[in-house]
Amino acid sequence: MEADYWKSRWLRGETGWHRDEVMPLLLRHWPSLHAKPGSEVLVPLSGKTLDMPWLAAQGQRVLGIELSERAIKSFFLEQELSDVVSDTPDGPLHRANDIAILEADAFEVSETTLSGIRHVYDRAALIALPPELRQRYVDTLYARLPAGTNAVLITLEYPQHEKDGPPFSVSEDEVYSLFSRVWDVALLERRDILQQQPSFVADGVSALQTAVYRLDKR
Repeated sequence: MEADYWKSRWLRGETGWHRDEVMPLLLRHWPSLHAKPGSEVLVPLSGKTLDMPWLAAQGQRVLGIELSERAIKSFFLEQELSDVVSDTPDGPLHRANDIAILEADAFEVSETTLSGIRHVYDRAALIALPPELRQRYVDTLYARLPAGTNAVLITLEYPQHEKDGPPFSVSEDEVYSLFSRVWDVALLERRDILQQQPSFVADGVSALQTAVYRLDKR
């Protein structure tokens, strides 16, 4: 699944993953990270999520990573923010107030750029990746984060043979397999959400759950 795939989805307006509200699971579980005011939170594959302004309103400094210039421009326009763009070794950095979005491939972001990160909010990144890319994602982006970083990770689970991703199903066993060598993993919540997702029902999916994990890097 190449970068051009995601850029073309944004250009065609095929962004069914975008929510028009702050994610309720973020509201419920973000306090468990005990983020201090001014700490920096990473939002990989951020798109134009409304979760970023919410995180900034909690006193965090937000760093999104997004491939699509269209998504980034739409975010700042819709938030009525005027972004200042600066060149960095990892790509253009768009910043307004306490929200910055790096226009880059998440697999290629440097350890230097990530050195100040203290928290991660991963709602739409891991589940956007097919199985063959998920270990690489963890072994690159997550591996470059400082020890002591913690994260809220949100996944979906459904019979993968019943529907093509993205978003993909990522089981609890796979989450532990991907992360537990370096991260402490704790399941915070699991709930059935099939009836709240009509597109999955229409595709004939028989079961759908969302799971929320806390990750702590040792």
